[in-house]
Amino acid sequence: MRRIAVTGASGLIGSALARSLTADGHQVVRLVRRTPRARDEVRWDPEGGRADAAGLAGCHAVVNLAGAGVGDRRWTDAYKQRIRDSRVNGTAALARAVASLDDEDRPRVFVNGSAIGYYGETGDRAVDEDAPPGTGFLPELCVEWEAATAPAREAGVRTVFTRTGLVVSRHGGAWGRLFPLFQAGLGGRMGDGRQYWSFVALHDEVAAIRHLIDTDGLSGPFNLTAPNPLTNREITAAMGRVLRRPTLFAVPAPVLRSVLGEMAGDVLGSARILPTRLLESGFRFAFPDIEGAIRAAL
Repeated sequence: MRRIAVTGASGLIGSALARSLTADGHQVVRLVRRTPRARDEVRWDPEGGRADAAGLAGCHAVVNLAGAGVGDRRWTDAYKQRIRDSRVNGTAALARAVASLDDEDRPRVFVNGSAIGYYGETGDRAVDEDAPPGTGFLPELCVEWEAATAPAREAGVRTVFTRTGLVVSRHGGAWGRLFPLFQAGLGGRMGDGRQYWSFVALHDEVAAIRHLIDTDGLSGPFNLTAPNPLTNREITAAMGRVLRRPTLFAVPAPVLRSVLGEMAGDVLGSARILPTRLLESGFRFAFPDIEGAIRAAL
């Protein structure tokens, strides 16, 4: 049994990871913003940049999945600041807490969430972890987010960045909003549908995080995306086939921009991302194709 600390344990990925770890007999330590109510809870304040280092002592790993939802609301200046603070300040607080512990109490690995937004717009060009960051709010956020782990890395803790794609699940994230629309026969392409969407089944997301925790020697960025990214038009067709619903509706790009504001660029932008380092590390996807990922989510 290992003790593994998880932030964002109530979110889509964090809750699935916690269930998986607990089912295999590991102890999950949940970081919470309120006063702890149970022995497996540790207090932290991500926006304020504070974390209880003593509560992390003896943990084998710290997995940081916390952050205000990027797609939860329009990107006003205030909300973009909240997105940044919840990720960058929280990550820095955890990294400092980990680094402050004695060697024998310090976690062996720090898995820090990130996103394929790091790469920005890639068009039809397929990129992997060797690609430089793009430009704009999300790429700049991801660069700062990953850099905030510096105290842990400088203390010798193996540090991994999970650059996650669009997680296919009915229970949250972008796909959690798509499923009801498609099941009602109201689904369709977004914009011209030629933009690439790099997806990953929730099952594979969790399995990949556990693989990165358990495999010594792995550090740095890893793209958590299925090996076969598809265009929005192709994904729309797959949703229609699996759900047996028409996909006649389409949302024009100007409408998306008027409704979503700056965030529409993330929906209409093309990100053709490959999980090169993850595959080279020996990881194998259970659901490498979109139809399998959709059926798994159902």
